[in-house]
Amino acid sequence: MALVSEGEYDVTALVEAVGTARPAVSQHLGKLRLAGLVSVRREGRRALYRARGGHVRRLVIEVLHAASHRVPAEADGSPP
Repeated sequence: MALVSEGEYDVTALVEAVGTARPAVSQHLGKLRLAGLVSVRREGRRALYRARGGHVRRLVIEVLHAASHRVPAEADGSPP
């Protein structure tokens, strides 16, 4: 979600970026699309995925921001 909230990506680019098997990436994208979190645009034979709307993109940014502030605190044993 972090990548598709920043721009459009096809499955091949996402596979390379995250280092996961192509079928796994395709399945995740399908589920995210069914949930209404990503949209797809066709460009010839390629399908380009992107976070659906500004609200979803802002939500992803907020979640990543919260996670980045919480993980180091838990790693040293201090309360969140």
